[in-house]
Amino acid sequence: LESVRVPTSTMGDALESLVLGLHEVGAVKFGEFKLKSGIMSPVYFDLRVTVSYPKLLSQISEQLWALCKDDKFDVICGVPYTALPFATAMSTGHNLPMVLRRKEAKDYGTKKMVEGVYTQGSNCLIVEDVVTSGMSVLETSTSLKEEGLICTHAVVLLDREQGGPERISDGGVVLKSVVTVSKFIDVLEKANKVTADVAEKVRAFVKANQFDPSSQGAPKAAAPVPKMATVPYGKRAEAAGNVLAQRLLKIMEEKKSNLSVAADLPTCKEVLALADLVGPHVCVLKTHVDVLSDFSPSFGEELGKLAEKHNFLIFEDRKFADIGNTVSMQYSGGVYRIADWSHITNAHSVPGPGIIDGLAEVGLPKGRGLLMLGEMSSSGTLAAGGYTDQTVAMALKRRDFCMGFICTHRLSEDAGMIHMTPGVQLKEGTDNLGQRYLTPDVVIRERESDIIIVGRGIYKADDPAKAAAEYQQKGWDAYQARLS
Repeated sequence: LESVRVPTSTMGDALESLVLGLHEVGAVKFGEFKLKSGIMSPVYFDLRVTVSYPKLLSQISEQLWALCKDDKFDVICGVPYTALPFATAMSTGHNLPMVLRRKEAKDYGTKKMVEGVYTQGSNCLIVEDVVTSGMSVLETSTSLKEEGLICTHAVVLLDREQGGPERISDGGVVLKSVVTVSKFIDVLEKANKVTADVAEKVRAFVKANQFDPSSQGAPKAAAPVPKMATVPYGKRAEAAGNVLAQRLLKIMEEKKSNLSVAADLPTCKEVLALADLVGPHVCVLKTHVDVLSDFSPSFGEELGKLAEKHNFLIFEDRKFADIGNTVSMQYSGGVYRIADWSHITNAHSVPGPGIIDGLAEVGLPKGRGLLMLGEMSSSGTLAAGGYTDQTVAMALKRRDFCMGFICTHRLSEDAGMIHMTPGVQLKEGTDNLGQRYLTPDVVIRERESDIIIVGRGIYKADDPAKAAAEYQQKGWDAYQARLS
């Protein structure tokens, strides 16, 4: 038996309307998701939400019906559990008898695995929501056959194109799909619902993660997806969707530096002097402009010249935390006009995704980038757990502007998300205000962050340039050890 992929181009506007409708209700999500197989995927289809949208459910059932109306079958069965509403809508819409397959038998009552009225020898059509490896369809087919039903055909809303139809075919079942993941992404990209880089990441993932028909649900070992911690900065620059992230990763590779110096000094003169001293050794210089007692508009211009001279980026550690409209004014205006001179800034996720949108309105036209505060290095921080997870999800939805995280360990496998960790010294410890310190080796090699942020260990040193060179070497050595 051959697997069947119905040409979706013949379905026209109805299919595109369905795809856009699924996107609108959040049935497709982009980010990082662990699949049943254990692998991480850049896209996840959560079709359970469709039960709350009757019109969408009707569209789905009609698309599925169009695939199978000419096939011969007596009853239908939805693969538990997401496909059950699809099968139910097809049953009531076209007067088709339906049976229900349990995932596990009850230990009381009739203890049946298949509920409903049917006769042995009846032909049963299997209805599925998403096919990846094909195991769920085959498990359902096996259960139905054990009850005396015949299963030769199945229909699915979405084929992830990872080898599922081929495996199902090997199991004696012909699968027809409404839409493939490639077509799904094409529709979203055409409608400007996803960026080109997100679409390409999904396509690359599908191509790299094919299931072997002879295996038991595991992807082929020949095409593993590498962890970002083992990918060189330069290679990541090629894959990063964010332009500023690309630039920073290239600087890191060229200078052999993953060091950022926190210039937490009280005057412009001191910050500029430090920037000139440590500039050859850093990829990023971090500032706190609101502590400068002698700030003047010329500060940004002078610091920018040093950044160009020594090839580093400027990061104003502003930690924006207000609603979108307010932060856009704070970022673009006021005394400091941060967006005019700082390549990078950062923000808390407390206000929700609107804070990213507000900052992006100002920063994107200027080619700026945003770091989200996913974790903090202080004792007792509340930036952890669910808060961190939601922060990561927000950032991944705005890869065009978000370029990474302030964090204590790696939070994302996205190539363009750069992880910067503060609180780094040559010896671990805690200061009297609760700041915890970790070594470059722990931060880069063990916790798989990308950039160490060092403050007092450098600017309070007798020779800041020498100290910066030492931290640069320590950080780079840890990175090389991580790659090996």
